[in-house]
Amino acid sequence: MRFLDQAKIHVQSGAGGSGCVSFRRAKNEPRGGPDGGDGGDGGSVFAEAVEGLNTLIDFRFRQHVKAGRGEHGQGACRAGARGADVVLAVPVGTEILAETGDAPIADLAEVGARALLAQGGSGGRGNARFKSSTNRSPRRADTGGDGEECWIRLHLKLLADAGLVGLPNAGKSTFLAAVSRARPKIADYPFTTLVPHLGVAAVGDEELVLADIPGLIEGAHGGAGLGDRFLGHIERCGVLIHLVDGTQADMAQAYRTVRTELDAYGHGLAAKPEILCLNKVDALGEDQRAHQHDCLTEASGSAVHLLSGVAGEGVREVLAAAHRAVGAPADHDFE
Repeated sequence: MRFLDQAKIHVQSGAGGSGCVSFRRAKNEPRGGPDGGDGGDGGSVFAEAVEGLNTLIDFRFRQHVKAGRGEHGQGACRAGARGADVVLAVPVGTEILAETGDAPIADLAEVGARALLAQGGSGGRGNARFKSSTNRSPRRADTGGDGEECWIRLHLKLLADAGLVGLPNAGKSTFLAAVSRARPKIADYPFTTLVPHLGVAAVGDEELVLADIPGLIEGAHGGAGLGDRFLGHIERCGVLIHLVDGTQADMAQAYRTVRTELDAYGHGLAAKPEILCLNKVDALGEDQRAHQHDCLTEASGSAVHLLSGVAGEGVREVLAAAHRAVGAPADHDFE
């Protein structure tokens, strides 16, 4: 299934049915009163977060959504039927924005969360509603209310506990494949990951959901490479796992490039807890390890984990640290 994390759709609720002007005609009742029924309300359009979806591909060819209109009222005080509602099933984590993309309408971050996108028009009143002691035969009925229509934007932000960040070819996909059953594309050239991937890693008796996003390069916030549009998928993460390729020459520059792009993106990413990892240490000798570790520690000013997704070195320690960062008890035993 193709991954699609943004969509623009037009939603329109149903108009309400009009009320009816009618008078009762029955044997032995020559002055039967008004009996016009009310019109039915128009259907509304809702969005609901459901399990089992992780893409907005359903809206690629379904860009116009319209609810049913209410039926008109009839004689004998028969009310019109209500228009059918439309409920759009969207993945958990979908953010709904106005057409301009500036005003948030709803954030469906939990299964079953529902948002009203367009309210159906109200049904008109029939003439039976206007009968009074001074107006015994009203010839008035209301027309049904108009429905609402608008363009909205859907923006999917994946729900994960930890997000993997780094330059292209930093080893993020290899790490994800090593700790979960996810099978992202892995190759020895940049940008093998073109869309985000989710994986579930076992940490003791518990689970940790990881999100792997395409690599960042210098100038990503300005559109370089694949840009920074996929950073939205790690906005909800509790911790970032920053992987730096230990085989490259300038560790400090590699670290600063990613941190600069996170800060330029905003939305609190730069302030999130970070687990910094010197990756691909299986390809380094002991002296190289020590040198690269010292360089990265000096550049970041924080602790650095030695990691190799291929050899499995340091994997359990990194997962345990990530699990603690997202709320696991500090004394939890992950052995």
